[in-house]
Amino acid sequence: MKKYIVELTEDERKGLEGIIGKGKAPARKQRVARILLKADQAPQGPGWSDKRIAQALEIGERTVERTRERLVEEGLEATLKPRPQAARFRKIDGEAEARLIAQACSKPPQGRARWTLHLLADRLVELKVVPSVSHETIRQALKKTRSSLG
Repeated sequence: MKKYIVELTEDERKGLEGIIGKGKAPARKQRVARILLKADQAPQGPGWSDKRIAQALEIGERTVERTRERLVEEGLEATLKPRPQAARFRKIDGEAEARLIAQACSKPPQGRARWTLHLLADRLVELKVVPSVSHETIRQALKKTRSSLG
């Protein structure tokens, strides 16, 4: 027995069919609409099982379960909207980026022909510019700087 039963009103059903029919909505919103329409326990008959919906839409069963749950707990409007993403903390701010660029433009360490991303990351930690940083963060910061220079 399902804990989260989807029972759409006629207006909700028409709205979801409109989302799919127009094909202009984002793919995520269309997927949610398809899940809810197939899971609907309306008077027309019992909705599809989570497994059948997952197979038909080529998604995970857990995605179907979470969509049902969100509809019952938060409502249709909230279910159709993506959840807000958590703010990401930037390890390299403007000052650290300036130090990184200065370091990258300086002479490489003895025995090296050039700076590597790993060497630059290690040097910024060594200079206490940042407590820790990955070579990927260094790459992204340098790429951003290079693209803004032209």
